[in-house]
Amino acid sequence: MKITSPLGKIIQHREALLGAIIILMLIGIGSTAPFFVSPPNLAGVFDDTSILIMLACAQMLVILTRCIDLSVASNLAFTGMCVALFNVAYPDTPALVTLVMSIGIGVMLGAFNGLLVWFVGIPSIVVTLGTMSVYRGFVFLLSDGEWVNAHEMTPQFLAFPRATFLDITLLSWIAVVIAIAVYVFARFTKTGRAIYAVGGNPKAAVYTGLNVGKYQFITFCISGAIAGMCGYLWVSRYAVAYVEVAVAFELQVVAACVIGGISIAGGIGTIWGAVFGAVFLGLIKNALPVVGISPFWQLAISGLVIVLAVIINSRSEKRVGRRILREAHQ
Repeated sequence: MKITSPLGKIIQHREALLGAIIILMLIGIGSTAPFFVSPPNLAGVFDDTSILIMLACAQMLVILTRCIDLSVASNLAFTGMCVALFNVAYPDTPALVTLVMSIGIGVMLGAFNGLLVWFVGIPSIVVTLGTMSVYRGFVFLLSDGEWVNAHEMTPQFLAFPRATFLDITLLSWIAVVIAIAVYVFARFTKTGRAIYAVGGNPKAAVYTGLNVGKYQFITFCISGAIAGMCGYLWVSRYAVAYVEVAVAFELQVVAACVIGGISIAGGIGTIWGAVFGAVFLGLIKNALPVVGISPFWQLAISGLVIVLAVIINSRSEKRVGRRILREAHQ
């Protein structure tokens, strides 16, 4: 959906600012550790950030509808455990079939969240806080608390995300495809435009015939599908499945969206903001040890950036609101 002035200018400026900050970070880090900005290492950083990018893209759609999905990491962990155990039981299953299976499991978990929000009317933060614990509990029940290790997984199961094309891993390419697909979906499809509409002004959307709950349900299904797919990609990339996989990762996903300028009030944000927010967090995670800063500072730095991003978002939205009111009275 094309966002017009003055709101569009604010969003575009925000993305350009974040992109400039990322470039300055790379220049600063490169002056201290030149190897960090070498193409192979940057490709590795992007590969390490790919799952966060995909989940941030999905979370952006949910937040646009004035909802939030805090169950994505638990969905990822449960789906990852399911496909890992399935691989142990049926080792001849092709990797693509496993990938499709993970998406299907994720869709079901996401749809459950969406149905509770749509038909039962429970606030999304309450629903997903609950299912976050439920899905994580399912991981324990499914595995009986045991790990599935690399030696139990088949080579083709493990090799899928590590395969390379043009010296870039398949995991990274999938992240690029997901980002482009979500961009096209949000900008050029009727459903994507409706998602912006129901988040921007739910009451007005109802008057125009849009079913707010329906579009919230759709975004939860998309979020679940991508989280499920990431479950397989995570487990195969790190070659292990266990109960604590991706614990608290949902906070990084939401943080990437907030840093990227996606408004928690709904209706405002772009896919590139979510991508830049994820890349920013990925750079912080990978660069701190390189420049000699303790990784424990990552949480403090990320938290400070999130607070600043929320303040900037809030002030920008207030300025837009005042400008719209002035124009309405002229």
